[in-house]
Amino acid sequence: MGLDMYAWQVAKEDAIGDFEIAKGSDGRFNIQAEMAYWRKHYDLHQWMENLYRAKGGTAESFNLIQLRLTMADLNILELDIKADTMPSSSPFPYDEETKQADLAVIASARETINDGYAVYYDSWW
Repeated sequence: MGLDMYAWQVAKEDAIGDFEIAKGSDGRFNIQAEMAYWRKHYDLHQWMENLYRAKGGTAESFNLIQLRLTMADLNILELDIKADTMPSSSPFPYDEETKQADLAVIASARETINDGYAVYYDSWW
């Protein structure tokens, strides 16, 4: 068992606040597309949990929670990556290749938002 993490593209009408995506009649989340997938990227996950708490999230466990990412959130994430101030909670190094991949996801997420969609982070332990 491990940490699987995703960035989802969601139609704006299916974005319900900071922590919820609308579900279809089949009970599944209305997700347009998977934008990114990470495996065991603990530093990024900890950063997302910190954001969740800052936005008022109160669940004891930050697991299976959809977290909407705004342009402002993406800007702060980019600054933290570039300044090497990401949380250090991983046994794996946050190397240059990982940083560049994360910055590419941020650029893609910005384009997605500019195209009229919402972006959500989600994870599963």
